[in-house]
Amino acid sequence: MCRNIKTLFNFDPPATDDEIHASALQFVRKLSGFAKPSKANQAVFDQAVEDVAAIARRLVDSLETNAPPRNREIEAAKAKARAAARYA
Repeated sequence: MCRNIKTLFNFDPPATDDEIHASALQFVRKLSGFAKPSKANQAVFDQAVEDVAAIARRLVDSLETNAPPRNREIEAAKAKARAAARYA
């Protein structure tokens, strides 16, 4: 599950709220062990996702670096090349 959590810091353009939310969802899924929680746990699960997303947004927005921003397309191409080499 956690393989879907991507680095979100230092990209141009910056990480979107959807990307932050998707990472938070994967994180909460991993912690809870639920891909889809039961109705009894749905509210607390959803609240955890929202809490983690808010904290992740604050973190990503607060970090500083001197490195130039990374390009999403270049990083995606690198990841595809690594995957191709791994599964070839």
